[in-house]
Amino acid sequence: MHHKPLKYLISLILLCSLLSPYTYVTNTAFASSEESDLVVSADILYLREGPGLSYPVLTTLKKGQGLTFIEKQDDWYHVKAKDMEGWVASWLTSATKTSDTASSDDNSLESSSIISQVAHLNLRAEPSVSSPVLSQLNTGDEARVLNSEANWVQISFNGQIGWVSTDYVTIKKNETKEESDSSNKSNSATDDDKEDSSNTEEANVKIDPKLFTIAVDALNIRKKADLSSKKIGTAKKGEQYEVLGRENNWVKIQYGKKVGWVYSFYGTFHVNEKITATAAPKEAKEKDETTSPYVTIIYNGTNLREEPSTSSNVVVHVDAGEKYKVLATEGEWYKVEVDKNTIAYVANWVVSVDFDIQSILDDEQEQPKTEDRKKGTLKGVTLVIDPGHGGNDKGTTGVRGTNEKDINLKTVELLKSKLRSAGAEVILTRESDEYVDLRKRVSISHQYAADAFISIHYDATDDSSISGFTTYYTNSYQRELAEYVHNGLSKKVTIRDRGVQPGNYLVTRENKQAAILIELGYLSNPSEESVVTTDFYREQATLGIYQGILNYFDAQLN
Repeated sequence: MHHKPLKYLISLILLCSLLSPYTYVTNTAFASSEESDLVVSADILYLREGPGLSYPVLTTLKKGQGLTFIEKQDDWYHVKAKDMEGWVASWLTSATKTSDTASSDDNSLESSSIISQVAHLNLRAEPSVSSPVLSQLNTGDEARVLNSEANWVQISFNGQIGWVSTDYVTIKKNETKEESDSSNKSNSATDDDKEDSSNTEEANVKIDPKLFTIAVDALNIRKKADLSSKKIGTAKKGEQYEVLGRENNWVKIQYGKKVGWVYSFYGTFHVNEKITATAAPKEAKEKDETTSPYVTIIYNGTNLREEPSTSSNVVVHVDAGEKYKVLATEGEWYKVEVDKNTIAYVANWVVSVDFDIQSILDDEQEQPKTEDRKKGTLKGVTLVIDPGHGGNDKGTTGVRGTNEKDINLKTVELLKSKLRSAGAEVILTRESDEYVDLRKRVSISHQYAADAFISIHYDATDDSSISGFTTYYTNSYQRELAEYVHNGLSKKVTIRDRGVQPGNYLVTRENKQAAILIELGYLSNPSEESVVTTDFYREQATLGIYQGILNYFDAQLN
């Protein structure tokens, strides 16, 4: 009997707990920016109606702004920013940092920067070669490091956040700047002093989505948002234009009285208040640029020497990113000013230039008159012939023991004699068994303003049944030369014709001249190796290449 009141009491408590509202409060993800899952890592980020660049922009978010994650679709995040929902590009956001360790790591990374060692270096959305390409860096471009992962670094470049491979960049540590007159100042600055200093440094830079600043030396302005559209003008580095609209990766700008489109990868919405939207007078700007040509070092530990030779004494070791005024050119070397009292030389294959230095230095010199060339001759034509590999770089080795570097040189010697007999000026990138850096080979092509650059190789693969000859090009302006030379070759040799193909080789990719690379057969195929190593084959192959080159230049006289 005594248990009945207890049972009634328990039942009453349970009934009350079911009917009463919960007393604890759930903190939603939208409570404050401090509780956000993500932050904007780009200088500006568009909040869009849907997961893609084609969706309309709802608003513009700023760097550091907190976002609340809702869901993910492909490379896009559905987020909430304050009271507005929309979609943002995932590669322009980062997870919020909560630990002191993370903050310390960020400070360490932010004190470093990278220098691109190559042209057309892909800036990718994620640290993977399969990730979308956001933009490209050119040789000598510098960018601030934000993060690192395996063989990748995350950088900020022209207002975009992305990843580049460490294989193609030089990483340099930026030294912290200190006040030189510290004796007149307190060693410990107040927070207000630091804030004022920061504001002063950034006073001339802001973000404006309605103003587009050109970040490359020259950028084509097109009639429509299409690379095949008609070119209506050229924008120069530093010029700023009013933005009229955006479409995918294109920006619609006001170009004088016309309306044009430019590719967004080659500019930024950073605004330099020292430059107005109408820009400084072009003549004054060009005059200033031409009177002070500079080169940028692209490798750490680069030697500046007393004389234009690799055997000369080293004046000073310099690092990537440093710039020097060019006083003259001597062969493959630039004469530069180290300081007011020191002159030195730097090789042209370890620096980047943003313009044709030689044309600037020789601007007032009388240019030699070119002689008219007749069909069937190569008089007045400059050709750079490149025997692949050499020295400690043997190239491939055939199944019968043939070293590619040796047979390349033998083939080139035959080709050289044929071309010179037709009147061409022929320069070889190497004339003996020596190692020549790939960039130096390209620089020779540029130095002599080659009318054509031909790199000779023999191929190999794991599959010993594969055979044939192939002609490669990289840039569209090189394809015509490749087709003419390959056609001439196909008429003289009997091994399998593998055709003209695009190829990503440094000596063609980085070459501003018409440049091709020819693979004259597979040394990994035993029967083909026995054919292509004969004097007869080399004679026929060089005759075909010669005829193709001749036909190419004859066609230009039509």
